[in-house]
Amino acid sequence: MSSDIETDVLIIGCGISGLVLALKLAEQGLKIVIVTRENDPAETNTYWAQGGIVYARNNPELFIEDIKRASSYTSDLVATKLMAEISPRMVEEILIDKVRTDFSRDEAGGLKFTKEAAHSEKRIIFKGDYTGQSIENSLVNYVLRSGKFPNLTLLTGHTAIDLITPAHHGLDIIQRYQHWVVGAYVFDQTTGVVKKIISRKTVLATGGLGALYLHHSNSEGIRGDGQAMAHRAGAVLLNMEFIQFHPTTFYDRSSHRRFLISEAVRGEGGVLLNSRGETFMERYHPMRELASRDIVARAISSEMLATGDDCVYLDISFKDSTWLIDRFPTIYNHCLAKNIDITKGPIPVVPAAHYMCGGVKVGLHGETTLPNLYAVGEVACTGVHGANRLASTSLLEGLTWGYLAAEDIAAKLLLDQSLNQLYDGSKIRNWKLGQGASDSALILQDWLTLKQTMWNYVGLTRSRYRLQRARAMLGELAEEIYNFYYDAKLSDMLIGLRNAVEVSRLIVDSSLRNLRSIGCFNISSEQERESPVEQLV
Repeated sequence: MSSDIETDVLIIGCGISGLVLALKLAEQGLKIVIVTRENDPAETNTYWAQGGIVYARNNPELFIEDIKRASSYTSDLVATKLMAEISPRMVEEILIDKVRTDFSRDEAGGLKFTKEAAHSEKRIIFKGDYTGQSIENSLVNYVLRSGKFPNLTLLTGHTAIDLITPAHHGLDIIQRYQHWVVGAYVFDQTTGVVKKIISRKTVLATGGLGALYLHHSNSEGIRGDGQAMAHRAGAVLLNMEFIQFHPTTFYDRSSHRRFLISEAVRGEGGVLLNSRGETFMERYHPMRELASRDIVARAISSEMLATGDDCVYLDISFKDSTWLIDRFPTIYNHCLAKNIDITKGPIPVVPAAHYMCGGVKVGLHGETTLPNLYAVGEVACTGVHGANRLASTSLLEGLTWGYLAAEDIAAKLLLDQSLNQLYDGSKIRNWKLGQGASDSALILQDWLTLKQTMWNYVGLTRSRYRLQRARAMLGELAEEIYNFYYDAKLSDMLIGLRNAVEVSRLIVDSSLRNLRSIGCFNISSEQERESPVEQLV
């Protein structure tokens, strides 16, 4: 069963990049449909971001140099310069002036600034330790709940299945030559109906892929959906091996999703200790706790191996307790619920999968290699992050490219609508629903197998042997999942599992092609490894 929807622009995802894009396009009077698999549109990785967003009003050259250094000098210079030069205006226009995001301010009403790892100066604005929540809520309230944009439709509880291209989904042989995106198939989780959304432009804003790993800091729905759909449609993906592991997430065994202990804790002076109470970062890098994330994460991993412990400790208890609770209220309350008082003692921490530095290859306006398809935010690879992301640049990149993509889309759609007509949906096949039973126990077991494989073989430190083992295991798992998928009744978990195994294989293949340890990508062979210090000079 299928139901068609027609729109100017289809946006899949509603974090900072998707909502900024929707805001700018809706202001132009274009018809917008936003799709999210979540029931609450605020449930995004943006919401869970703690640290802050860069607002580099002064000295963009130093900001560019910090990005380059953190990436081990692999970031794209053109994209990096563009973001550094134009993003302050966008922060002001969208977050400060328009949606009025609540950032922390001093007694005189001025914005407070902080410094995080690998930054040369204080240039990050924040709200306590829940900056993402503040940004996401302000955007959701303005864009989706204010009633300002009747031309915008939000579909919650809807999971995108596949991008539609006439070449793949057309009814006529002649359509095989029409390799461009005309919309997406979307699964309504409540009714079980697959809707055919036909759009003039389609935008992926689906986020990263941290939930592929057994231990991660992301929402469980951040599983590579956008990357998988783009790959199946024929778009180019880039830098898939570069997955950043956050050095400090709270150590407990309660779930796969680990609670993030913000980079800002170290930025404000937090010190890492091993189980013997010794500092150790001075042995790994001259910047100690403020070295880039890949270096700190590997240092923690090495220390855990050396001591045989399951975690290390992050101590900031020497700070004034009142200041500490005010600066990090979310972290304080979470740790207290776990019987850890951060004003009195250290926090047990371990690394976890955190951020995807690669993704769907895009240009300076978010355009992919497929006509009519854009990608913004973590799903995209702009080249800004290169092999490793600088702290607090992810929200900034999402804001910047959401804005730039909106400008490009609006210009193209409004300049000459005859060049961007809606495709005839009747020429696209309806989705064929499977009739087999959807075995939830089998799906859960496959998910666990995938997460364990990725964590054990494609994790913080990799080797060619581990990667080859992962390739074989994931290949066998993929065959079983694909066979099951094409006959089973759809569910969000099954759609996600199909995407997850496909993206996992892309990560493994990219890792096997890269013989050089750099940034957040580390090969264990001594002949292939560069030292952390060498990467930064």
